[in-house]
Amino acid sequence: MRAIVFEEFSVRPELRDIAAPTAPEAGVVIDVEATGVCRSDHHAWAGHDGSIRLPHVPGHELVGRIASAGAGVEQFRIGQRVTVPFVCGCGRCRWCRAGNAQVCPDQTQPGFTHFGSWADQVVIHQADANLVAVPEDLPAAAVVGLGCRFATAFHGLHMRARLSAGETVAVFGCGGVGQSAIMIARALGAEVVAVDVSPAALDSARRLGAGRTVDARGLGPDELSAEVAAQADRPDGVAVTVDALGREDTIRAAIGTLAPLGRHVQIGLLPSEPVVDLPRVIALELSVLGSHGMAAADYPQLVDLVVRGHLRPQELVTAVIGLDDAPEAMEAMGRPAGSAGMTIIDLNR
Repeated sequence: MRAIVFEEFSVRPELRDIAAPTAPEAGVVIDVEATGVCRSDHHAWAGHDGSIRLPHVPGHELVGRIASAGAGVEQFRIGQRVTVPFVCGCGRCRWCRAGNAQVCPDQTQPGFTHFGSWADQVVIHQADANLVAVPEDLPAAAVVGLGCRFATAFHGLHMRARLSAGETVAVFGCGGVGQSAIMIARALGAEVVAVDVSPAALDSARRLGAGRTVDARGLGPDELSAEVAAQADRPDGVAVTVDALGREDTIRAAIGTLAPLGRHVQIGLLPSEPVVDLPRVIALELSVLGSHGMAAADYPQLVDLVVRGHLRPQELVTAVIGLDDAPEAMEAMGRPAGSAGMTIIDLNR
């Protein structure tokens, strides 16, 4: 099969022919229909993730059809159209049994713990616990992002922060997951203030539903907190903040923007351990919440929003490329962004 392979970190990957996989006893092989180009793929390629073993095939956001299945798979059939969370649980531990596979200590992640979906086929382990059935009539562009960015944002806002209609959420960082958070917050009936340093990203945020935007260029964390609260017309602060960037200064600004009893959702991955304003967290009884993907068991709620048209992930897609264009797309993620949006790889292109 065709696959994008890299043998050294930060060295341009190549399109190669490699051996096709076989299905594990409790797993499946999926014929990949389309797969996403995600910032996490770039982190893996750059060597920021300690789980990567070389040579490696990236990719963790996908939609496709089951090509083969192990004898232990009972709930899914060959030919069925499916997607999958980027965090796959073991299906046996107490976390998985309680519906929290996203924190499974024995998790697998396509594109990280094993070869991923930038290929004609990908293996998914423990299929009965991790696959999500996808309606036939949903376009691939509406499904691919559900594996990572939309699932993480939905889990963070709906499951962790319990965001309610009418509340105000400030999203710091309007890249892929930040834009997903904006769209989900609007689908849940919340008001959104979007924060970024890129005019293109802020324009995109307004198009996707942000009622207010804040250009963070030149503003320190305290100044930024004050400006966001002012733009939100919430002098005491907002109910929920999201850091979708992974920087200490944006985390400080986000926590500084919260009203008493506010909830901060941390989605952006961090290169080092940040300093958090814990005295403020204590004094205002703030909640600091992590969001790391979403269990397959919780996907029906998210898929239903897409089926009913309340959430349109396809509006985030700005480029569709073929597999042979993927090496350039990987390298491009390390350059200053020219425009905001999501790129997907069409395996039939």
